[in-house]
Amino acid sequence: MNFSLYIAKRYAISFSKNSAINIITMIASLGVIAGTMALFVVLSVFSGLRDFSLSFTNAIDPDFVITPKTGKSIFISNEQLYQLNKINSLESYSKIIEERVLFFYNDKELVGYIKGVDEKYNNVTDIENHLYVGNWLHPNSNEVVVGSEISRKLGLGLFDYTNSLKVYSPKAGKGLIENEEDAFLTAPLNTVGIYNVSEDLDAKYIFCNLELAEQLVKFQPNQVTGIEFKLKPNSDEDAFRNQLQTIFQNDIEIKNRIQINDSLYKMLNTENIAVYLIFTLVIIIALFNLIGALIMMIIEKKSNLKTLNSLGLGIKEIRKIFLAQGLLLTIFGSVIGIILGIILVVLQQKLNLIMITPTLPYPIKFELKNLLIVALTISILGYLASLTASKSITKKLIE
Repeated sequence: MNFSLYIAKRYAISFSKNSAINIITMIASLGVIAGTMALFVVLSVFSGLRDFSLSFTNAIDPDFVITPKTGKSIFISNEQLYQLNKINSLESYSKIIEERVLFFYNDKELVGYIKGVDEKYNNVTDIENHLYVGNWLHPNSNEVVVGSEISRKLGLGLFDYTNSLKVYSPKAGKGLIENEEDAFLTAPLNTVGIYNVSEDLDAKYIFCNLELAEQLVKFQPNQVTGIEFKLKPNSDEDAFRNQLQTIFQNDIEIKNRIQINDSLYKMLNTENIAVYLIFTLVIIIALFNLIGALIMMIIEKKSNLKTLNSLGLGIKEIRKIFLAQGLLLTIFGSVIGIILGIILVVLQQKLNLIMITPTLPYPIKFELKNLLIVALTISILGYLASLTASKSITKKLIE
């Protein structure tokens, strides 16, 4: 193999007497460089877009959330709260009550979710830092913080004491409904803040104090629809999950941040795979030029191959020469392509060359795994292309 590699190096760095072969080889090398660079840059862009998209949901998504396995609510005992406080990996937790309700303001109505949270909620999520205007909730009040889309749809402003936002929560029960009081629990709400996270979330939730939500849905003080958790950095998620199962006797569903946004993660991963396959196809097409260049090189070196065969070099060894030559050209092109790709990624990160808006640069992220994926993809495809070309060397050709 060392002898085959030596000959392959000589063939790879030397120019052919046939200018057409030199042109085709150069086109093949440029195709590998461009394909490698494009694949790395696109994967880096999708890494940036994934983090950019998830940054919105992460504002109000906890590390973990538990919900009842059956029914709409769970009862939490003092003993269970005591056991939760003993978990070393747990930084904070917040009890929540979430219910679909009807909102009225100035003859406008909107169906959304009221989300009651306790005083620890800001320790679990980053929602307070996403307040567009106004303040966060004060304890023991009828104050609410609404999404910017809800505010826009209802024409809702802050601190409107003359015309309050009203919430209607359906009452549980049976029998004929004769008036509004029999069908709904109502309460006037005072809007003190507007948050801005993403269009979907801004149109879904109105936050209020846990005690107000308890009154609207007729829950007991120890009754909630879920608990949200924030873990300490580098915590063992599997161990924490097992501790929750032990505390709540497997009567709950436990979801981490990925499972909470399962559909979003699936969509991002599907798009990433689709783009990867498309650009891999482009690289495969570019490598056809490499196959053509190697076959033309084999034909041109036919007399040399006969000499090598006469000196005792077998068909397999001769094939290894052009297999090695193809791999060298592929490695050379992929290394240059990756270097150029890294330069483009770093320039975008540092200089914001491409902007989505005047203040928002196009998101991009350098990840080692993308580099490894590109290197592995090019290596495998380059090996298959070189192997295909080397198979054209037969005993009949060199005799």
